[in-house]
Amino acid sequence: MTKKVTITDLAARAQVSVTTVSQILNGKAARFSSKTVEKVKQLQKEMGYVPDFNAQSLIRKSGRTIGVIIPNMNNPFFSRVLLGIETEAIKQDYVPLIFGSNNSQSQETHYLFESVRRAADGMIIASAVSDINYIDNILNQNGIPYILIDQAPVVKGDRVDANNQKGGALLADYLIKNGHTDVAVVCATKPTLNLQERLAGFVETYKNNGTPIPEDRIITTEMTKKGGYAATKAALATKPTAIFGINDEVAIGVYRGLEEAGLKIPSDISVVGYDDIDLGEYISPKLTTVHQPAFEMGTNAAQMIIKRIEDHNEPIQQVSLPVSLVERDSVRAIN
Repeated sequence: MTKKVTITDLAARAQVSVTTVSQILNGKAARFSSKTVEKVKQLQKEMGYVPDFNAQSLIRKSGRTIGVIIPNMNNPFFSRVLLGIETEAIKQDYVPLIFGSNNSQSQETHYLFESVRRAADGMIIASAVSDINYIDNILNQNGIPYILIDQAPVVKGDRVDANNQKGGALLADYLIKNGHTDVAVVCATKPTLNLQERLAGFVETYKNNGTPIPEDRIITTEMTKKGGYAATKAALATKPTAIFGINDEVAIGVYRGLEEAGLKIPSDISVVGYDDIDLGEYISPKLTTVHQPAFEMGTNAAQMIIKRIEDHNEPIQQVSLPVSLVERDSVRAIN
């Protein structure tokens, strides 16, 4: 087996001390001549020397890692959140350890323990955790701060979210203005807090308009394209003029269900979604939706957890990001 290149090997080739190599590679190059610095860095590339992570962690008393648990790796919304986390973490010299729980309590618990075992300095949790008190206990006992975003339940502590209630109300207002008072909603079988708020904003706006949505027009399914597709028949049975897919993935599934039913969007029926994932701009017709600043949720979460890691006494941080209506081509006015 090939022997791993060590700092001692690099120092011997460069004909300098191990201390000199260590300081040059750890941001203290100004203490040495440019010739020595250039020689060490060039040899590092040639020899493929990578500093030992465990040794550095012991010296710094920190692995500079952030555990991240998200519910669904396949949802483009969470891909944008992760990109925001990665961008900010790398900028501040932290490495995210990313886990997808697939909405499974056992996987969620497993990854939580893995984050602790691998000495994560902090956690970002977007998954709809089954028992926040249990998680709070585990992380607090190990001195690991955490921040909750998106689907995670609200507790007293650091949090980043978007105004889901307002987003639901924006869509309802838009549909009402376009004459759609007979609407169906395709929602989650077990809605997380953010989906509950989204639905509440939508339903409350219709109620205030004097056109409440009957319970049989709220169809439940899984939060995927497949789930939206499977729920289309039940939604159509309520004879709506428009369908609200509680997220874009669901709405895109509804698109396929409507096509197979021989209906055209929006001439026969209108559809709206929520999240503003990239795919919404590339399906036909383009999907009207609510924009959630997913990337900014990620960057804010990373900034906040790093602040908390570096100062556990930082005041509680709460950020609520704005949402906005994205009007495209999937709604027809029937006034």
